[in-house]
Amino acid sequence: MSAPKKYPDELRQRAVRLVMDAQKSPSGRRGACTRIGTQLGIPADTIRGWVRTVEIDQGVRPGTTTEDATRLAELEREVVELRRANAILKSASAFFAAELDRPSRR
Repeated sequence: MSAPKKYPDELRQRAVRLVMDAQKSPSGRRGACTRIGTQLGIPADTIRGWVRTVEIDQGVRPGTTTEDATRLAELEREVVELRRANAILKSASAFFAAELDRPSRR
């Protein structure tokens, strides 16, 4: 389970939209995250991360999209569970095979 979000989604979307709009104009490109972060009371690095994530999700920047990362994490959890189940089944089959090989005590 993920940690609770410190900033509401509306604030995140607004900050990202403001930075993206500021980056469209050549004069506003430099320091847009810092300037908008100061105005909104959010650290510039936090806004940079949000903008980077949105750019990746939109295909503007190379990287793993949020959807793909979520799916990968889901598949990795499934692989761990399946490996655990296989280990249990192997030890159970070894136990029962050993029981069948033992002479009966009747």
